[in-house]
Formats: sequence, structure tokens, C-alpha cells
Amino acid sequence: MGTLVMFLVGFPFISALLLTLIRNNSARKVITYASSTLIILVALTFAVSFYTLGGVPLTVEEGGRLGGHLITELVDWGMIGGECFLVALITILGIKYKKWYVILLSVAQTGLEFWYEFTGKKPEFAIRNLYIDQMTVIMVLIIAIVGTLITVYACGYMDDYHNHHTDVKDRRPFFFAIMYVFIGAMFGLVMSNNLMWLYFFWEVTSVCSFLLIGYTRTEEAVHNSFRALWMNLLGGLGMAGGIVLLGIKHDISDIQGLVANGGELGGAVVIPVMLLAFGALTKSAQLPFSKWLLGAMVAPTPSSALLHSATMVKAGVYLLVRLSPVMEDQLSGFMVALVGGLTFLAMSMLAITVSDGKTVLAYSTLSNLGLITACAGIGTQETVWAAIMLIIFHAVSKALLFQTVGAIEHQTGSRDIETMHGLVRRYPYLTWTLVIGIAGMFLAPFGMLVSKWAALKAFVDTGLHSDNIIFTLVSTVLVLCICFGSATTLFYWSKWLATALASNPADKRHKNTITANQWVSLFTHGGLMILICFTFTAISKYVVLPYINGVYGIISEVLSQENIVLSVIMIVLIFLIPILTYTLIARNRPFPKAERYFNGAGTEDQVGFIDSFGNEKKEFLTNWYMEDIFDYRLMYRPSCAVSIGIMLAFVITGVVSGGGF
Repeated sequence: MGTLVMFLVGFPFISALLLTLIRNNSARKVITYASSTLIILVALTFAVSFYTLGGVPLTVEEGGRLGGHLITELVDWGMIGGECFLVALITILGIKYKKWYVILLSVAQTGLEFWYEFTGKKPEFAIRNLYIDQMTVIMVLIIAIVGTLITVYACGYMDDYHNHHTDVKDRRPFFFAIMYVFIGAMFGLVMSNNLMWLYFFWEVTSVCSFLLIGYTRTEEAVHNSFRALWMNLLGGLGMAGGIVLLGIKHDISDIQGLVANGGELGGAVVIPVMLLAFGALTKSAQLPFSKWLLGAMVAPTPSSALLHSATMVKAGVYLLVRLSPVMEDQLSGFMVALVGGLTFLAMSMLAITVSDGKTVLAYSTLSNLGLITACAGIGTQETVWAAIMLIIFHAVSKALLFQTVGAIEHQTGSRDIETMHGLVRRYPYLTWTLVIGIAGMFLAPFGMLVSKWAALKAFVDTGLHSDNIIFTLVSTVLVLCICFGSATTLFYWSKWLATALASNPADKRHKNTITANQWVSLFTHGGLMILICFTFTAISKYVVLPYINGVYGIISEVLSQENIVLSVIMIVLIFLIPILTYTLIARNRPFPKAERYFNGAGTEDQVGFIDSFGNEKKEFLTNWYMEDIFDYRLMYRPSCAVSIGIMLAFVITGVVSGGGF
């Protein structure tokens, strides 16, 4: 098992080095294909090995502050060197672009960690550097399969990208190298139990996202990349403060130590947990830090897919899920849950107002991350189950959607939803990957909807059965957020789906120029989406529930057997009925022609009319975006203000109550 862990963390960095050195495009593709295949195979072997060994948590311990073993000591010093490199890189780029605040944030958090590490403040006892359980297996498979398939997709996409964007300097070796560093850092992050190790990989992902967002080096890209950097560095500073407080005040240096002792310590660790959660909230782009993820849309589609699905944002919610048992019925959990609920509602409403496909996906990502965050903050078994299932479905579905929208943009020259009318006739295969992705996000009985229903049920149950008045109030607010947020979610997904599937008899099939490597990723993600819909009950039974049992000691039934059977029947019918309808009825029927009525004389082509002055007017259809109701300027800043108010209120309450100081 140790060899597999070392390969998963180390091999992507080796691939990144090779991709940096090799300039030949064909050779780069071969390395990408080979690296992706190897990583996926090793990740699958890792998962099988875990269950072969009994499916019980596995740990790797160290002895002493710098480790009693040579490898551990080398890793520790390697991370210290890596931290110095990251600070130097941020400092150089901060000076170059005159962004002094990022230098200050980077130096402050690294200086705090070094002070803690080298002045004897860090506890002197053996800790478990690595911890592998069912949650680790889930994240490893998401990173390996979803993440590396995005790099395969990027092989064809980036060729086309630079053919269309000749003004952008071709830096593909750098682009692919950073993507693989990102993947390696994510493997290290989800396997790390040592808080110092987790912090190092956390910072690597922040810097990688900064570099990917700024790939084109345009003024907008540079501005957005530094916004992402300073927000994540601010979260990293909070996280560093939480780690230091836990070590100095409570002799806790690892996540499992915090989870194991959190119940006994109770409110005594509220402030350190809030600081760790603050770092996770910034990484997951929760309000008021959502703007950095919206700005990431300026980057090429593969980096957007990577940031929004398998990696960056999942790091934040992953940590929150790990901290869930400690946050249950605590001020830290109430803070996290309310911020998540507010983000879910606000971002769902804002998604209605935009027609740009990637922006809709970005708002949807923020919305779903808000729901996962709210579930983690409540911290009960049911909400943690919902959070994990949401992570799984969201990773696959959103990766598929981002890649599909990128392919549509290259085929049609636009990613505006309004230009996708009749897409089903022009590009049928792309349309069906889009349909599968959208269905996975909001249609029954696909997993996202099932998970949302489970979250709603859990919020209601916790509110009804809790004796804590604050817990009841928070649960009530979350029920309202999920009800109204889900309604708006239905609106913008239905609008997009109907536009793509509507067509005109005059629409003809267009030539397909999408490369084979893009289709490999698109079809694989589409197949995975369908597969996990059919197997989500097995995933729940053999992966998610055993994790919850290991953390909470008991398993409660989240979905009844009747609900599971009904869901399986619905999954079968949702695929079977359209196929049978088309095969037996619709295939040989002529396309229906609908005559349009205008208040005047309609033209022969049925796309216009003659007005009272005899002038021909063209008719057009468009979706309703409700900009006058959910205006960005009216909603975003107040939402940020409310989120900041929630954080300050709970932090001040925690400080007054002495939670960790």
C-alpha cells in the first residue's frame, strides 16, 4: 500500500517535469496518455487493495518532530524547501505585477508555520502522517479518473485553442506540467493526516490555480489570477493560525487527533476549527470569496474543468467533511452551515441571470459547493452522507459539462446558451453529453437530486429533534435555502436543456471537428455519470456508510429500501422509455411543422411578419433571464455583507466564550 501511495503522490510530479522539458506536441500527448492511464490503473489498484486489506483505516506514523524515519525526514525537509520556493515565486511575481498584498500574505503564513515548526512550539510526539479510509479512496478515484481524463481532453482542446487564439503565446508545456503538479498535490492533500503536510499541499494547489488562471497573461487573466491567489492565501493564513493554535493549546497536530478529541474538548477548540474552516471556505469559493472562482472562467476550459470538478474546490469541502464530527452542534458548524446555505441560495439565483454557458456552470458549482458546505457544517450522519454523495456526483457531472461547453464553443464559435438552439440537430453527440451532464445535476432520479432530497430531510430531522435552539434555527434557515435554491436550480437547468433540444426542420447536421482524445474524455465522463446513477446504492452501502460508521460509530438509515427500489426503477425507465419511444414510434414519423401565429400577416418562412406599415419584421425567441429581479449588483454585495456578518458574529461569540484561546 505504501508503494501505491508514493506513486500516486510522486508520479504526477515526475510527469510534470517531463512535460516541461519536452516541446514536441506528439511526444507530449504520448506522455499525457501514458501518465493518465498509469494513474487511473494505480488508483483503481489502490482502491481494491484497501478493501482487500479489510476496508479498515490505514495509517503511517512518524516518531518525533522531524520524523524517526529517513523517508519521513526527507519529506519534511522537502516540504520546507517547497514552501520557500512558493514564497520566492509569489514574491517575484508580486514585485513584477506590483501586487504587494500577496507577498505580505505569503510571507506571513509561511513565517508563522516556520516559527511553529522550528521554535519547539510543535508538540513532540509521534503522529500519523497519512490516513487512508473510505473517504480517501473516494477522493483518490475522483482525482485520478476525472482529473487525468481532463488532461487527455486538453491534448486536443489546446491544439484547437491556439489555432483560434493566435494572440495567446503557446505555453502548453507549462500548462500541462502545472495540471499534473495540481493532481499530485491533490493526492497528497487527501492522504495527509499531518496538518503540516496537508497545509503544504494546500498551498501548492493555491499557487497552481493562480498559474492556470493567468495562463493567457492578458490584463484580465492577470487580475483574476491574483484575486484567486490573495483570497486563497488569506484562507491559508487562517488555516496556519488554526494549526498553530491546535498544536500549542491542545497538543493536536493531525486531523484524526482533532476528530478523536473534538467531542471531549467541545467548545474549547471552536476558534481553531473556525480558522481551519475559514481556509476551507475560501478554497471552496464560498461567500464572500466566490468572485475568484467566477474569475477563473478566463482560463482555458481544461483548467476550468479541473478547478471546478476534481481538484481545487473539492479540497475545501473535503476538509469540511473531515471536520464535520467536530463541528456538529458547535458555533463553528453553525457558521459554516449558514455561509454554505446562503451561498447555495444566492448563487442559484444569480445563475438565472446569465446566458454564458461557462458562467452558468461556475454559478452552479458555487451553489452546489454551498450545499455541500451546509451539510458538512450541520455534521450529522445524514448530512455527511448527503455531502459525500454530492461530491461524487458533482465531480463527474461538472467535469463533463465544462468539457462539453468548451467543445461546443470551438464547434460553433460561441458558448452563449441562446446560440445553442437546435444544437441537437447540428451536433447530436455533443448535445447528448450535455443532456447527460445537465440531467445528472437536477433530474430525478439522478444522484444530485437524491442527495439534495437527503440533505433536505436531514435538515428537517435535525431541526425537529434538537434541543439546541440555535441548531433548530439554523436548520430552519437551511430548509428555506434548499427549497428556494432548488427551485431556481430547476429554472436555469430546464431553460438550458429545452434550448439545446428544441430544433427547426431547417437545422442540418454540421461537420464534427472534435478530436478523438476529447471524445474519449467526454464519452468516459458520460458513461461514468450513468454508471454511478445505477450504482449509487452500492456506493452508499459499501463506501459511504462504512466511512460514517467509522467516524460516528453507528449507521442510521438515510434512504429507505423502498426509496432505493423506486430510484432504481426510475433510473431504468428514464433511459428505457425514450429509447423505446424513438425506436417504435418516433423514428419513422415526419418532423411536425408548427405554424406560428402573428398579429398580422406572417411571412412564408414563418420567421417574421408584415407590420401595419407593410414592413417585414423578423421574429426571434429568447429565454427570460430575470436580470431586473436577480440583478448581480443588487444581490452579490449584500450577500457578501451578510456572509461576513455571519462569520464575524460567530467568531466574536467564540472568542468571548474562550473557544481555543
